Amino acid sequence: MSTSLLHKAYDSRLFNEQGNDLVQQISHYLAQNISGEAPTMNAWVDPQEEYAFWKAYTNENHPTPSFFETVLKRSIHIHHPHCIGHQVAPTVPVSALATLLSAQLNNGMAVYEMGQASSAIERVVIEFFAETIGWANGDGFLTSGGTLANLTALLAARKAKASSDVWNEGHGRKLAIMVSEEAHYCVDRSARIMGLGEAGIIKVPVGDDYKIRVDLLQQYYNKATQDGFEVISVIGSAPSTSTGIYDDLEGVSAFAKANNLWFHVDGAHGGAAIFSKKYKHLVNGIAEADSVIIDGHKMMGTSSITTAVLFKNTADSYATFSQKAQYLWEQNDDPDWYNYAKRTFECTKSMMSLRFYAILNAYGVAFFDDFVTTLYDSGRTFSEVLKQHPDFEIALEAQSNIVCFRYTAGISKAKIQEVNKTIRKQLLEEGEFYIVSTVLKGEMWLRTTFMNPFTTEAHTQKLIEKIRTIAKKL
Repeated sequence: MSTSLLHKAYDSRLFNEQGNDLVQQISHYLAQNISGEAPTMNAWVDPQEEYAFWKAYTNENHPTPSFFETVLKRSIHIHHPHCIGHQVAPTVPVSALATLLSAQLNNGMAVYEMGQASSAIERVVIEFFAETIGWANGDGFLTSGGTLANLTALLAARKAKASSDVWNEGHGRKLAIMVSEEAHYCVDRSARIMGLGEAGIIKVPVGDDYKIRVDLLQQYYNKATQDGFEVISVIGSAPSTSTGIYDDLEGVSAFAKANNLWFHVDGAHGGAAIFSKKYKHLVNGIAEADSVIIDGHKMMGTSSITTAVLFKNTADSYATFSQKAQYLWEQNDDPDWYNYAKRTFECTKSMMSLRFYAILNAYGVAFFDDFVTTLYDSGRTFSEVLKQHPDFEIALEAQSNIVCFRYTAGISKAKIQEVNKTIRKQLLEEGEFYIVSTVLKGEMWLRTTFMNPFTTEAHTQKLIEKIRTIAKKL
């Protein structure tokens, strides 16, 4: 028999009261941050101090609205125009509302009967991606993040290209993949999970432009085969996470075809350029890929974590995890597009299709064009502005919304990295701006990623002045 506590926990009137209060708090948060009126975007606290705060908080009684308010105050405000650090989108409010709806409905989506609306919507979303890429028979599904998406695509590559049936029989030969030395670390991690080992991850050097050296691909492939490796895939970055630079996808595609390799494009960050009239040339050649991944929570404004795993050929999206689970579906020999557990690593899969579709339904495909184009314009503008200031240098010409730079005035070469590391740390702790850092060819650089369409040149000019002020005090 249900208790009074259970009745209270599921009370719709209490939900209405607390929900309305939370919406008001988030609305105020949005107004203060998108406008830039909030003085800081983060109140930095040492990790141990933050843990101690919440440990003590657990032993006290707090009304739910107060708890929500505390979380808001103590979190990083990525909707603030001064937040130009990591590649996480300031969620479009309608996508957040869709996430709330999906969280409350909690349809698991392993099979159609567990989530009929979201399953059908997911197919619509996938067709939307495939058609935009330029595939006539493309297919795929949504999964939880770029790391899992890349792993899934590479497992499909193994299924399609390996000479042995690794899924059922285990490894017969040493397998390998080819990737840029600037590729995201999750590709390396995926290869290791697949049992390829360090030697099975063939990292091809980049040129001065930080693009994979297409002219070296055949040489590295030949060396790998001579060493006894069976190369199954080559990966193009669209773009590299550290630099924001897109590989020459057309050149990589030509190499893949010549050697009968699976061509995968890691477009987690910038695959959404397919929606930008101005910048879609950056992904020329993407339609030749066998698989592509694109994160919605990066360049498409959805809440986290939402990633499309896309396949040029429909059959490839079913082949990876083919196995029997009769308690979930009745006919294992039928593709059943609507039973997603047949194709994904996940069984209990969230209704993430709603996060995409809510934006598409409310604002149309034009939103994605505006979003990507605005952010890439911001990155290129900031890069040009930095070149006008002799006390700064950029690592390379910005191609997207990622800009790598550093402060150099009056600093010896031996001290540049140390000074810029201190600048980054002080910016983080003061909380007025949030930027990150990266290492390129052994050297540390400050790194900004423009994810907020409301970050203007005036904001970045203020960042420049702030860095100068910090540097002069060091």
